[in-house]
Amino acid sequence: MLSQYAIAAPVEDLDAALAMPVASDLVGAEQAERFAWVENVAGVRNIWIGGPDETARPVTTFRSDDGFAIYDLKLSPDGKRLAFVRGGDGEFADGAIPNPGNAAQLPQQQVMILSLAGGSPRVIGQGQSPVFAPDGKIAFIRRNVIWLWQQGQRAREIAQVRGSIGNLRFSPDGKQLLFVNNRGDHAYTALYEIGSPRVRYISPGLSFAADPTFSPDGTKVAFIKYREPPARGDDGTPSYWSIEVADAATGDARTVWRAPAGKGGRYAGTRQQNLFWTADNRLLFPWERNGWLHVYEIAADGTGDAVELTSGEFEVETFMLDPDGQSLLFVGNVAEPDRHRLWRVARGKAPERVTETLGIESYPAIAGRAVALIATDEDSPAYVGLATGSNYALRPDLSLRGAVVPKSVTFRADDGATVYAQLYEGRGAGPRPALVYLHGGPRRQMLTGFHPSSYYSKAYALNQHFAAQGYTVLSVNYRSGTGYGLAFRDAPGIARDGASEYRDVIAAGRWLADRKGEIDPSRIGVWGGSWGGYLTALALARDSSLFAAGVDFHGVHTMLRDLPPSLSPAEQIEARQLQWDSSPFGALDTWESPVLIIHGDDDANVPFFQSPLLARELAARGVPFEELVFPDERHSFLRHSNWLASYRATADFLDRHVKQRTTPP
Repeated sequence: MLSQYAIAAPVEDLDAALAMPVASDLVGAEQAERFAWVENVAGVRNIWIGGPDETARPVTTFRSDDGFAIYDLKLSPDGKRLAFVRGGDGEFADGAIPNPGNAAQLPQQQVMILSLAGGSPRVIGQGQSPVFAPDGKIAFIRRNVIWLWQQGQRAREIAQVRGSIGNLRFSPDGKQLLFVNNRGDHAYTALYEIGSPRVRYISPGLSFAADPTFSPDGTKVAFIKYREPPARGDDGTPSYWSIEVADAATGDARTVWRAPAGKGGRYAGTRQQNLFWTADNRLLFPWERNGWLHVYEIAADGTGDAVELTSGEFEVETFMLDPDGQSLLFVGNVAEPDRHRLWRVARGKAPERVTETLGIESYPAIAGRAVALIATDEDSPAYVGLATGSNYALRPDLSLRGAVVPKSVTFRADDGATVYAQLYEGRGAGPRPALVYLHGGPRRQMLTGFHPSSYYSKAYALNQHFAAQGYTVLSVNYRSGTGYGLAFRDAPGIARDGASEYRDVIAAGRWLADRKGEIDPSRIGVWGGSWGGYLTALALARDSSLFAAGVDFHGVHTMLRDLPPSLSPAEQIEARQLQWDSSPFGALDTWESPVLIIHGDDDANVPFFQSPLLARELAARGVPFEELVFPDERHSFLRHSNWLASYRATADFLDRHVKQRTTPP
């Protein structure tokens, strides 16, 4: 076994449950069977390494809940060195550096390198996204500048561009760097030959480039090119994206495939790399041709038709080439809508499960010929498991004792649409209090176990805690989320175009209220974060008669946004009114139920002003509310202590205003 410790926490002990280790950021070495990942234990983040023949062990010794994120892990091809970033915000790596610990001196975003034979990490520069060259050099990004470091020398600036830089990678010979240069309303594929006086742009246009990749021999470059649909929408038939291949020496490019009109005419990718070039010169990419996100392949020279490699009524979350070079690995919810598994499929054959024992499976990584993944299940938060050989965990025996097994349930909204949810049955006899939980995103999906995302892993732990305290919890995967196909994700009238996803929220509340004898209809609450905070506020504003109270984490409260100038004046007036009607602010006069508002004031996802604005309006109307603010904290809190404080406050608030409520509405 590769584990060195085992941990268990009782579901009733919220502090212990939230302190359980959570693994993330799994990467593998190209030529060695060694993996590296981050473990977060009660806010203390450290890097671990391990592999099929290597006992898992930590290689850093950070000791405090300081709010310093660790991300952008990269192993050298031989697995002997590790580069990573400490500090900053991985989601907004080019932005201002967060300071959730309220340090008197602002933190830095440090690129570090560590010899895995021993020693301590050392800083090689300020920035993010380090990548190894075949000869051991490291390139990294700081704002709009590419830097290059090599052993024995200080990092030096080698290229600067307008806009931001992403998807940085070396050519197979290490002489060129390929990247995306994003300029806000368009993005280019760019090539830079190290030492050259200029950057070359490949097929620049009035569109966005994404996921550029070299051919195995480095002589060509492939990339996805797409544009956004017009603001007024369309009838769903136009084609908005294509795949181009360019000569790396001349930059000459041509379109080798274009999405036909119809389903899949808009580009939609997975959460990781979306374009692969195989050894036999095929390009693999995601496409929603049949209304579900699947993997297709085309010949890199553009001959022949696109061939579907995965098929069925499920969605591919991530995919990559198998180490054998002949098969595809993908994560998808095949036959289990609320559960993700790792699958392998060879051309022309049916998919096969790669593992049998690792529960919910996400974010696979390859090291040499070994495959590992992030695994979770009903009582275990994210850990690293081997998906080749004997399929065992690098950190087993991790359990939330007493957890209930969430059940997948479906019911109908008032417009006939199917609503998907997971039900956590509360302990004790009925009628019990109940809660509706609403995830954020909205492009997310909650599962029947711990979520691989740290943010939603914590929410799952809190929902389990609520169930142990006697609440029945219904976690709703409302329309506009992922996992249930294109028609579900792009449902009519969602968000600022009418908030049709709220139909699923109110249906969930009514579904609970209709469970006579099990649920007390006067004690139903609601909570959620981000887009879930928005829907929580909308529920309280529109239906305080059903929802007794709610907790709103960093939610959106007014949906008013600047409108594109492509809309006519009449269209702008209509769209503006629809935005208002889709907002909690559009129904403030019927808001009566108490709410707890929680927000970090350095939120880069949902502007902090949304919460003070709501508090001001509630105060003016005499609506009871409580508030909890974390100075200098981000959207997904970087400090464990702030998660603890917010979840303790959430449990206390809902106990007082839902569980202990005695007066019927």
